[in-house]
Parts: sequence; C-alpha cells; structure tokens
Amino acid sequence: MDIEKIDNIFNAQRTYFDNGNTKSYDFRIKQLKKLKSVIKKNENEILEALHLDMHKPKFESFISEIGIIYEEISFVINNLYDWMQPKSVSTPIALQVSSSKIYTEPLGVVLIIGPWNYPFQLLIAPLIGAIAAGNCSILKPSDNTKHTALITEKIVKETFEENYIAVIQGAGSLVGPLLIEKYRFDHIFFTGSAGVGKQIMRMASEHLSPVTLELGGKSPAIVDKNVNISVAAKRLVWGKFFNAGQTCVCPDYLLIHESVKNEFVAKMIHYIKEFYGDNPLNSNDYTHIVNEKRFNVLISYLKDTTIIHGGKHSIESLCIEPTLVENVSFDHPMMKEEIFGPILPIITFKNIEEIIPIIRKNRYPLACYIFTKNKKSEEFVLQNIEFGGGCVNNTLAHLANPELPFGGVGFSGIGNYHGKNSYDVFSHQKSMLNTYTFIDPSLRYPPYKSSKDKLARMVFK
Repeated sequence: MDIEKIDNIFNAQRTYFDNGNTKSYDFRIKQLKKLKSVIKKNENEILEALHLDMHKPKFESFISEIGIIYEEISFVINNLYDWMQPKSVSTPIALQVSSSKIYTEPLGVVLIIGPWNYPFQLLIAPLIGAIAAGNCSILKPSDNTKHTALITEKIVKETFEENYIAVIQGAGSLVGPLLIEKYRFDHIFFTGSAGVGKQIMRMASEHLSPVTLELGGKSPAIVDKNVNISVAAKRLVWGKFFNAGQTCVCPDYLLIHESVKNEFVAKMIHYIKEFYGDNPLNSNDYTHIVNEKRFNVLISYLKDTTIIHGGKHSIESLCIEPTLVENVSFDHPMMKEEIFGPILPIITFKNIEEIIPIIRKNRYPLACYIFTKNKKSEEFVLQNIEFGGGCVNNTLAHLANPELPFGGVGFSGIGNYHGKNSYDVFSHQKSMLNTYTFIDPSLRYPPYKSSKDKLARMVFK
C-alpha cells in the first residue's frame, strides 16, 4: 500500500474536480459511454474472473453483473439531460416578487467500497451514479475476489485518468480505514455487512463525510395458503439459490402456511433437482462459496437442525448443496444472523398475523417477498412490515428496475440508489431564490408599525 501514491491520487482528483472538468453534460455522457464500451470490450474477461473467484455460471454472471449494468448506463444516458436541468418550484406570496429554482451539482471526490458477493456490479453501479452526477471517484474493490478486482482495475485504468477515477487495491481492513480516516471524502458509498457499515459510519463522522450504507438483513419469504404452489416454489428456489444464496436481498428464511408446507417443500425439492441435477456439487450452473472462512460458518449453521434436503458439501471446491432445514430454534445462530448462503430454514404459521413477531425479531430486513393470491394478505404484509423493498409473487427482480429506488431501512441500510436515485445520492440540491428589483415592498423593513403587523398576519395565514 503506497500511501504517497494514494495522497497523489486524492489531491489530483480534488484539483481536477475544483477546476470544473467533470461538470458539463457532454463530459458526463462521454464518460458513461466509454464505461459501457470498455465493459463490452472486456466482457469475457469479466465473466472468467467471476468464475475463477466464485465458480459463477456464465449466465448468472452476465445477467447479475454485466447485463444489469448495461441497462443502468443506458437508462442514465437517456435521462441525464433532464435530470441536470434546474427545476422551477413555486414561491409563496410572502416572498414575492421572486422566483425559485433547485440546481443539482456534484459533491466532489467520492469513495465507493464494493463487496465480494457481486464484486463487479456492486462497485460499478454506484460509479455510474457518481459519473452521472459529475464527481471524481476512488474505488475500493473487495480483496476476497481478487480476479474480479484486477479486471476492474484494468478496465478503469485503460479508460480513465487517475485524476478522475482510480482503483485502490488491498486488504479492506487496512485500506478502508486509511482512506476514510485520512481523507475528507464528499461522500462514501459502502455495500457490505452491517458490522462493517457501523465502523465506516463511525470513522466518516470524524470528517462529517456523508455516507450511503447498503447493508443486508434477514429477508423473509412468506408463502400464504392461497398461492400458486408450483410457480411460487420455482421462483423461490431460483431466488434463494441464485449465487448460492450470497445475495443481500436473498430470501433468508421461509415462513409458510402449515396447510401447504408439505406440498410446497416437495415442489422446492423438485425444482432444486431440475435446476442443479442430482449432484449440485458438480453442477456448472451453481455458484460456490467465496472462501473457506465463509464455508465453515455456513457448515456450522447445520448443527442442531433437521435437514429436509441437501446438506452435502465439499471443502475442496467450497461448495454446499442447496439445503432446506426445519426445527430451527429462534436462538439458533442461523436465526440471529444473515445466513448469506444456500441454506433455507422453514417455519410454519397458522394465521398471517403470526409472522409479525417472528420478522420483528430481526427487524428492518432489506427485502421481503410475499407469495399469495389473496390481496388482503398482500396488503397486510405491506402495511405491517418495515423493509427496504421486495416483490409480490417473485424474488430478487425488484432490484433490476432502474425506476425503483434500491436500499434498506433501519438496520438494513441508509440511503438508496439505482436510476435517478443514483444521480441524486451523489448530488447536492442547491436552492436559489431570485428576487426582482422593479419593486421593493416595505413590509419587511423597520419601523414595524401596527399596520405592518396586520398585513403580515394576513400574508402568513
């Protein structure tokens, strides 16, 4: 870790920004187009890096790490001109004769810290917002996915000057604190665990650097008694075991009405076999666990549970079968921590009202999924559970719509992004009141006579 080099990068970015180089519409559009072009050019290398790091299937990697980025860049390019225009707003009668406008301006030099589970997409997606808003950026990729970190650095280096966008590699536990404690970033965007998020917020407070924290939580999937069992089971299996459950919005546990539990579980087992074969450990369509440390944590979760299906694992390949478990106590570590792996605890209920105290044991999940044909059940979940975002009769898909803000609430995060929200999170809204001079009412000026008091009370009703 070359501290002098980091100093030079940060200071060069501050100067580059202060000189106004990043602010024009034409500049921002050009950079977004360059980013999309270089990703396309290096697409195969990115896919290979993701496979080397986590055995990610090519299809999963493309749709979740690259295709979603193409969609995001295109959406931003198509809308950026309108977002950058000053917005006229109404002006109250007490401030006449004046007009009011809101201008958006970039924040400055921002830090983006990416996670290991989607190591390319979750670093580049916020970068799109930073570019669109006119900022300089320093990127810190995860050191747990070294191949993807290296291809990301290659892409950035061959596309952008370091005084505009730079990648800094190294152990997150060392580089992260160094960057946050030493430099006053104008915004820090972090995706990762709640524990690390707390540390980042604490360190950022020393400089009053604003933060966006994209964290996680125990996201429930709720299956009502009135449900299309086959479709719901298929979509839940897909969402749970996509990326081997290493997804921040992954269904973390299943709450299912007792009357449909047996049939639903049988369907889930059917689809697990259909998707990954009789031996998922050898499947080319199944992601592996990121490292041995995470692997061992996940295997420890299987203690003191009843395994309904799966459970086989290989430490040599860091792979764990899609696993369904039941008879898991609420004191079990798996029910207190985000699982972040291919293990699904199953809990039954008799009445929909029973799910509320269960979910509130781990309040504020990042996502929530309700499978039902019953509108009242759907509304009950929406009205009574606080969560970041979710789906009705689907999983994961909400994060792919750039029109929807993505982010947590409470313990699952601070702030949101995607689409216009990515532009907003890296922008400052500057308020301006323009008062005309052809008339200058004397109401606000001393001396404050009783007639002015009466008139003021009429104006400020």
